[in-house]
Amino acid sequence: MTQIAQTQWMRWSEVPWSHGTEPASSALQISHRILELCHSATDEMAFWKAVLPEIVAEVSASWGAVFAKSMSWSVWSEAGRTPFRDVPYSFLEDALDRESGGFCKLAELTNGGVIGIPVSRGSGESVVLLLAGRLIEADSLPLSLAIGRVLEDCLPILHRGEGQLRRIERLRSTLHIASTLSSEHETQPLLELIAKEATRLLECDRASIFIWDREHHQVIACPALGVAKGTLRLPDNAGIVGEVLRTQQTVQVDDPYHDSRFNQSVDKASGYVTRNLLCGPLKDGQGKLIGAFEAINKNKGLFTEDDYESLEELGIQAAIALQNAREYEQLTRSRAQLAAQVTQGVQIIGESPAIIALRSTVDRLAATDLPALILGESGTGKEVVSQALHYHGPRSAHPFIAVNCAALTDTLLESELFGHEKGAFTDAHEARQGKFELAEGGTLFLDEIGDMSLNGQAKLLRVLEQKTVTRVGGSQSIPVNVRVVAATNRRLSESVRDKKFREDLYYRLSVVTLDLPALRDRPEDILLLGEFFLEKFCQQANRRRLTISAEAKKRLQAHGWPGNVRELRNLMERLAFLTNHDQVEADDLAFIISPERDSSLDFSGNMGLADATKKFQQEFIRRSIGRMRGNMSEAARLLGLHRSNLYRKMRQLEMTEAADLSDDDNDD
Repeated sequence: MTQIAQTQWMRWSEVPWSHGTEPASSALQISHRILELCHSATDEMAFWKAVLPEIVAEVSASWGAVFAKSMSWSVWSEAGRTPFRDVPYSFLEDALDRESGGFCKLAELTNGGVIGIPVSRGSGESVVLLLAGRLIEADSLPLSLAIGRVLEDCLPILHRGEGQLRRIERLRSTLHIASTLSSEHETQPLLELIAKEATRLLECDRASIFIWDREHHQVIACPALGVAKGTLRLPDNAGIVGEVLRTQQTVQVDDPYHDSRFNQSVDKASGYVTRNLLCGPLKDGQGKLIGAFEAINKNKGLFTEDDYESLEELGIQAAIALQNAREYEQLTRSRAQLAAQVTQGVQIIGESPAIIALRSTVDRLAATDLPALILGESGTGKEVVSQALHYHGPRSAHPFIAVNCAALTDTLLESELFGHEKGAFTDAHEARQGKFELAEGGTLFLDEIGDMSLNGQAKLLRVLEQKTVTRVGGSQSIPVNVRVVAATNRRLSESVRDKKFREDLYYRLSVVTLDLPALRDRPEDILLLGEFFLEKFCQQANRRRLTISAEAKKRLQAHGWPGNVRELRNLMERLAFLTNHDQVEADDLAFIISPERDSSLDFSGNMGLADATKKFQQEFIRRSIGRMRGNMSEAARLLGLHRSNLYRKMRQLEMTEAADLSDDDNDD
C-alpha cells in the first residue's frame, strides 16, 4: 500500500499568482491547446486520450491518468509511465471529498510527488486527474488547478457535442428503419420487423406493439414472444399499457415487480422476467392514439432520456408504416374482390360446339401476349371475349381499357389514344395521358376498329410496331407495354380489298382471329344464357329467382335474336325487374316475336290478313326447323305439334320444303 508522506490542499480561488506571471502564461498556453483538442474530439474518451499527454508534458510529470468512480475506481485514460506500484486511492477519495486540488509526497518516491485535481463532469459526476513524477512539486499545484478549471469548462461542451452526435446517429438509424419499414406491406410481418428494429435501436431484449381495439376495450400485443401464436389480448385499462393509453404519456418502470401498475400475469405464464421497461403512446399520422409501443429489459443499466426520444421517434414511423400497411391490405383485398367479380362476370356461357371451341382457344390465348382480332355481329359478346383474354391471363393485375373507335372523330382519336401535352390545342388546359399509357402493363381493347380512319390506322400501326407513343403536342417518345385486342362487326378482309382498311394493320392485328357465332347459330345456348342472365338480374333486383315456363322456353328458342346475346341479356334484365309473378310466361315474351319487331319479314301495305298470317307461319316454321338443325321431330315438339301434323301444316302453307320431306326422313 502506497504511503502518503504529506498533503497540501488548494482551491482555485487560493491560487497565489497574478495575471501576467510566468505560471499564468503557461496556463494560458495549455488552456488554448486544451480548447483546440476539445473542439476536435468526437467524444469524452477521445478527448482524454488526446489531451492527457499534453498535460503530462506541460507540468513535467512522468505519468498522468484520469480516474472515475462508480462502484469502484477505474482508469479511463493514462499517459506516460507510472512511477509507483500502488495507486493512492485514499488520496483520490480525499480530493473528491474536499473538492480541492492536492499535492502529496509519496514514501516510495525519493523526489517529486503526486497531484490530484477533481474535475466535475456535470450532473454530480466527477473524475480525478492524477499527475505524478519526480519533478512534481507543490509549486506545480497552481498550474494543475488552472488546467483542471479549463477541463471543467470543456467537458460540458464535449457532452453537448456527444448528445448531438448521438441524436444525429439516432435520427440516422430511425430514418434507416423507416425506409426498411416502408418496404413491408403486410401487417403481421411489419409488426415483427418493428419489434426487431426497436430492440436494436433501444438496445433492449424485447419490444412489442399494442394495437388498441377500442370497440372491444382490448389491446392486442403483437408480437408477444413466448405466447401461443405470438399475439396476446389484454384489457385496455390494465397494466402499464392501460396507463399509457389513459394518460397518453410515456411511462418508465425501473422495478416492475414493486410497481402496482405492472401486470405480472404475462411473466408468470411465459416464465419471462421483466427487469425494466419503457412504454409510450403510439399515434398515427393524424395524431390519433392507436396503441402503445413497449421496450423491455435494457441490455445495460436502465432506459435513458435518449431512449425516450428514440421510442417516440420510432413510434411515429411505426404508426405511419402500420397505417400504410393496413390501407395497402384493404386496397389489395378490394382489388382482389373486384377482380374476382369481374372475372366471374366475363364467363363465356354456352355448351354449343362453337362456344366450347372458343373457350378452349381463349384459355390458350390468354397466357400469351399475342394481339387478337375478334369478329362477329353486334351483340355477340366481343368485349366479353376480350375481357376473358385479359382477366384469365398474366396481365389481369393491370388495367383493361376499352375504346370505342366508332365514337371518336379523327381529330379526337389521336388525343384519346396517345394523350396530349398542355397547350397542344385550344382546350388542352393540362397534360393528359392517353389510353395506351393508362393501359400500361394491361390490355387495350379497340372496339369497332373497322370504323377507324385511314389516318388513324397509320398512327396506330406505328405505335404497334415501335411500342412507343408520342403525345399530341409533345416530342418525347413514351415506351408502352400493352396488349392490343381489336374487334369489329365488319368483314375486314373485304374492307382491305376495298382499300378502306390498311392491309399491314390488318395482318398486324389478326395474328389470332376469333370469329364469334351469332346466337341464332347456337340455339342450344339460348336457354343457358337466358337463365344465367335472369339469375344475375334477379339478385340485383333483390328478388327470388324467376323460373321460365315450358311455353316461354319454346318462344325464346324460336326467336331469331337479331340483337344476339345483347338482346337476350336486355330482355332478361327487363323480366327480372318488371315481371310481377314468380315465373316467366309466354305472354311475357309476346312482344319479342311480333312481326312488327322482325325485320326479316317484309309485309307489304297491300297484303291482306290471310296472306300476312300465312307468310308469318311459313317463316316461323322455317326458323323453328333451323333452330333444331333440321330435326323435324324436335322442331315439331318446339311448335307443340306432332311431326306428321307439322308436315301437313307445311303442305297447307304451300311450303316448297314439304315436297322434299316424308315420314321416312331421317330426323336424327
